[in-house]
Amino acid sequence: MSIELWLALLAGALGTYLIRLLPLLWMQRRLRHSRERAGTESTPAWLGVLGPMMIAAVLGVSLVPRTLDSSGWYATGLGLLATLLVWRRTRSLGLPVVVGVASFAAVVLLLR
Repeated sequence: MSIELWLALLAGALGTYLIRLLPLLWMQRRLRHSRERAGTESTPAWLGVLGPMMIAAVLGVSLVPRTLDSSGWYATGLGLLATLLVWRRTRSLGLPVVVGVASFAAVVLLLR
């Protein structure tokens, strides 16, 4: 692999790690200060919506096809539809993602 790809992987891994680490460190510091002041320990409201916002951001990026031609839209649409149908049937997380990714890959490979 080229050095550019390794740098992109490293930047992605570091960004993913920091998204999780920084709120944790901030919350630990906040709770420590709260205990020292003998106040109540409460989680800020924005921290409760941070997780769903990150998931929505990842979903938004995933819904844009990697190529903006008809095969890209078709693969993305079919992958999304397969994910939703399996999720509706199983109400789980893992299997719908696997089926959606497999459907996307099958369409991409078939339309090559």
